[in-house]
Amino acid sequence: MKTSEVATTTNNKGDEMLLTPTLDKLRELKFRGMLKCLEQQLNSAAVKKLSFEERLSLLVDEELLDRENRRLNSRLRQASLKQRACVEDIDFKHPRNLDRSTIMNLKKCKWIKEHHNILITGLTGVGKSYIACALGHNACLEGYRSLYVRASRLLADLAVARGDGRYEKIMKSISKVDLLVLDDWGLNKLNEQERRDFLEIMEDRYDLKSTIITSQVPVKKWHELIGDSTIADAILDRLVHNSYRLELKGESMRKNKNENEAKVKNKKTE
Repeated sequence: MKTSEVATTTNNKGDEMLLTPTLDKLRELKFRGMLKCLEQQLNSAAVKKLSFEERLSLLVDEELLDRENRRLNSRLRQASLKQRACVEDIDFKHPRNLDRSTIMNLKKCKWIKEHHNILITGLTGVGKSYIACALGHNACLEGYRSLYVRASRLLADLAVARGDGRYEKIMKSISKVDLLVLDDWGLNKLNEQERRDFLEIMEDRYDLKSTIITSQVPVKKWHELIGDSTIADAILDRLVHNSYRLELKGESMRKNKNENEAKVKNKKTE
């Protein structure tokens, strides 16, 4: 080892020993980004050529980046999205009446800022859930809190929660998320309690938060699914009139994927 290298190593260790109390305080304060950056600076001869102000700027930038990444990871965990989906991976080649410009416009999240909704309808397998999760993921990236839940499971949980005292807590938590993704809505006709719960959810969110609903049933038949004419009018008035509607068509993407995989497998065995 050269003499200059020995001197540099010694100086690094000496600096780290002098800074040990500071490193400990950064850990205690949970300034993880700043701590990591400072430790890197101690092992970088190039950084030592920078001025105090420049090194401090690097520490602050790294701390801000670390905090934003942690906030994003927290939003993604809380969203509980069904699929790992992103807008950039949405398939626009498959013929299903999906317009790229519409999705790119929704990606800007202006619709969330304006408290509008998105209704995605189409037969099973056309990618409704993927698109909903991709938009939910994008909302998290833009700083909005999202929550994914299957509609049937949510209504069932509310029925149980009404009996064990958790009802108000669940309803309050739902009302607070910026984007609620309700997947597979309308598989069964709502009973009296379910339609009243659904009305409460829509009432709490109307003109305050945004909702994405996916359904195999066309919107024009939702009135019949809800059941009670008066409640159906109230729900649809709060949900439909300020919404973007994606009406997907065509064959199941799963079916085509399975057929293509089978063709590839057959070619390999020939």
